[in-house]
Amino acid sequence: MLIVTIPCEIIEATTILTQGDLRALAIHAGHAGRIFLDDMYYPFKTNPHFKAWLPIVDTPNCWLIVNGQNRPILAYYQPLDFWHKVSKLSDDYWTRFFDIKLITDADEIAAVLPDNKQGIVYIGAHQDIANDLGFTDINPESVLNYFHYHRAYKTDYEFVCMREANRLAVLGHEAAKTAFYNQGSEFDIQLAYLQATGHSENEVPYGNIIALNENTATLHYTSLEETKPSKHLSFLIDAGACFHGYAADITRTYSFNQDEFADLIVAMNEMQLELVQGLKPGTSYVDLHIQNHYLLAAILQRFDLVNLGAQAMVSKGITGHFFPHGLGHHLGFQVHDMGGFMADDKGTHVNPPSEHPFLRTSRGIEGRQVFTIEPGLYFIKYFLSALAKSENAKYINWDKVDSFRKYGGIRIEDNVIVHQDRLENMTRNFNLA
Repeated sequence: MLIVTIPCEIIEATTILTQGDLRALAIHAGHAGRIFLDDMYYPFKTNPHFKAWLPIVDTPNCWLIVNGQNRPILAYYQPLDFWHKVSKLSDDYWTRFFDIKLITDADEIAAVLPDNKQGIVYIGAHQDIANDLGFTDINPESVLNYFHYHRAYKTDYEFVCMREANRLAVLGHEAAKTAFYNQGSEFDIQLAYLQATGHSENEVPYGNIIALNENTATLHYTSLEETKPSKHLSFLIDAGACFHGYAADITRTYSFNQDEFADLIVAMNEMQLELVQGLKPGTSYVDLHIQNHYLLAAILQRFDLVNLGAQAMVSKGITGHFFPHGLGHHLGFQVHDMGGFMADDKGTHVNPPSEHPFLRTSRGIEGRQVFTIEPGLYFIKYFLSALAKSENAKYINWDKVDSFRKYGGIRIEDNVIVHQDRLENMTRNFNLA
């Protein structure tokens, strides 16, 4: 893999154009969707294939035309608008690599695109626009599969962006932790996080999970209660940040008191660090996920939650009731980066094991890849109810389990670069404990 200071997708474009005997790629940033029966629009999120090329993440109606020979054409949308603030295109480190053409109306792209669309691939979300412009080759799987597979291998430029995203996210996590120990509400904690990262709610890479007490048992909790709980017991924050379109995705869990739940967090943190060390080139992420279940079983046994050995606990499927999701995923300019189930750049799909359907990658671990490692231990009513009705209920110390329900759960997540000869835990390198 060539190491340069540009995103991987730029490197791979020439290859896919040649292999596919294509004249060009027309990559559409997308347009803002209008709310039904309203004059307002949903927050705009750009096409990930567009932001792979340049750090324009909030301007709709832009296009890239890439032929692999000349400088890519950037059709930049800069309307004449007195209602809204228009994003001006400033001279930046990347602008000299593009032939920039300003368009003031979205329809002006027709004059920028070649009249003959034969051999030109449209990549974007709006098939109706592609059809109207005369494209016939729209999001071909051969092109998307190639990009998605190679996206896993990051360049030095991408490492720099992801380190900065982690630095910003850690600032937010530290502010959120302080707000929790100051007995803030979920909404208060969210505001502290956004202020510290300098992000708006629309700029974070995903909806922040700011959960107190039993709310932490909801895996993707985003409700943000404005009222403070009567008691602060536990706090789970799963929140990231963006830099030049690249994401950080970090999770921490805290106990308000020095109690047994705090001890459980310490044990889970030690387990998470051990799993991080398992990210080695040539090994299997699936195997690492399975190892997580055995390590979790040992913790469940040590804290007297389950009266059974680790081997039996995993084979009977008990650990899955306490940890129902995957260990982690690829990370990049999408939080759940594409390509995690691909065996090759033709798109050959590799299913995760049937007993682990929520695992987000079945791909082997290689150098220059970036992963999250996010083990968890939860006391989720849905899974505990199913466990109580099963033949495995007799192995559970229900009094002990019930005593932890009020805390909700634990998840700890770091963002890790796999170098060929070492690991780089970006999250811990910014001293987030």
